[in-house]
Formats: sequence, C-alpha cells, structure tokens
Amino acid sequence: MRFATIEVNGAPTVAIVSSDSQRYWPVEEALPGFKGDMVDLIRAVPNPQATLKTSGEGRPLAGVRILAPIANPRRNVFLVGKNYHEHAKEFNKSGFDGSKEDAPPLPSFFTKPASTIVGPNDPVLSHQEATREVDYENEFTVIIGKGGRGIKKADAYSHVWGYTIVNDVTARDLQKQARQWFLGKALDTFCPMGPFIVTPDEIDPENVQLKTWINGELRQNANTGDLIFNIPTIIEVLSAGMALEPGDIIATGTAAGVGIGFTPPKFLKPGDEMKLEIEGIGTLVNRMQ
Repeated sequence: MRFATIEVNGAPTVAIVSSDSQRYWPVEEALPGFKGDMVDLIRAVPNPQATLKTSGEGRPLAGVRILAPIANPRRNVFLVGKNYHEHAKEFNKSGFDGSKEDAPPLPSFFTKPASTIVGPNDPVLSHQEATREVDYENEFTVIIGKGGRGIKKADAYSHVWGYTIVNDVTARDLQKQARQWFLGKALDTFCPMGPFIVTPDEIDPENVQLKTWINGELRQNANTGDLIFNIPTIIEVLSAGMALEPGDIIATGTAAGVGIGFTPPKFLKPGDEMKLEIEGIGTLVNRMQ
C-alpha cells in the first residue's frame, strides 16, 4: 500500500495511491472524518494495509502536484552517516572525513530541521552565498509507526510504518570546515523527500536497489545489503535512550557514487537535475536552482 501528500484545491491532502501510482483516493474516503496530515494518519492507523480500504476507480494522479509525504514532521529528520561499506571507503579517501574509519563502532546520527524538506519536482537552492560544494545522497528512509524507547532489534520492524526516499543534499565545504555535519546538511531545501510512503508488506528492506542519475548520468547504483548497520540496529541504537515517536523519519545513509567520490569531485550546480530511484518506492526528481 502506498500513500502520498498531494495538493487538492490548493490544500495538502493525504491520499492512498494505487500500486501502479496512476490513481489516488483521498484518505478521508476510507477514513471518514479524517482531516489531518500524514503524521496524524500514522498515529490514527498503525496498520493501514489491514484497516484502510478503497472503493471505486479513484482519480487520476497525472497532473496532480505531489508534495513531500511528511512536510511538517513533529521533530527533526534523523539521518545516519557513513552507513554503506563502499561509501565509507570513498568518503575516507575524499579528504572530507576527519575520522578515517571505514566502520564506526555505532551509527553516526545527525539531524535536519523541517525547513530543509521539499517535495518532488521542487527546486533545491544552490545557496551560492554560503557554499560552492553541494552534493547529493540517495537514502532509503524509514518512517516510524509505533513509537517506543529501548526497542530491541528483534522487534524493530514491528515499529516501521513505511519507507520513502530522502535526498540528503549536503554542502561538503561546510561539512568539512565545521568539523560536524549539521551545518552542511541543514540549509533550506536540502531534504527533498517522496514521492510516496510504501508500507512494509511491499518491500524487503534488506534487499532494495537504489540508483541516482545526475543530468542522466548514473552515479549511484547499490543495494541496501551493503549497509554497515541495518535497520533493526539503527532503531535499537537510536531508541536506547530516546523514545521514538509515530511519524519519525530516519534516513539510513547513502551509497557510493556521491560527488566527492570522483576525482575531481562532481559537485552540483544550478540547473542540474537529480533523479533518485529506490526499488519499490518510486522516483524522486529535483533540480538545482
């Protein structure tokens, strides 16, 4: 089952989307009286594939503006750095990483504020007054359903409501100079997200292919099987002393093939198109402005 936040009559509307991504049904039709956003739906319906039923042919999705599925999270977006074996190696060789570790002892977490989030086809600002080294990162992303503290690995997947795509756009020069990751990751529009949230019954999270094209050139082509820390480990470590909440967003890291992995680096510039694809979810396209 897949969900989107779309624009209907100028207002954000949570919708159920057909498996072929061609048609939609406003959630209110399956859940009478529902008026909230995606986080409200996650809180109200912990098991949507068993609860929400569509009827009729639905409405064409073509021509409808798709927004970020969760444009107003209740907390910052959580992200994991250096979490693919091959990306950790290219990051270490790039000169942008101070730790020089191929595999850290624990997942390296950082956050992005809600002001970074934009939806499919929205422009991503180049911020040339602040950075000259903007990079892309395609990330398989977890949406938490059932919250909790001290979640164990064995129970972690039962806390997942669905999966989406996040592009962890990064100002590499700020990331390097600041000696930490938040500043270079937190610029406005630096978190494109979408197009859909897909429920866990449709995806094997430990065997998902992700690809990224920049102006039509394939740059990233990897599988979640290359993760250093898998999703149960990420959830266990993050929740050990901090309660996760319904609607929390956790991007699990990016694969090899980012701009700093090339010699010389291939940084983004105004006009560049970023096309991110994750198997089973869809395609997220944004252009630099």
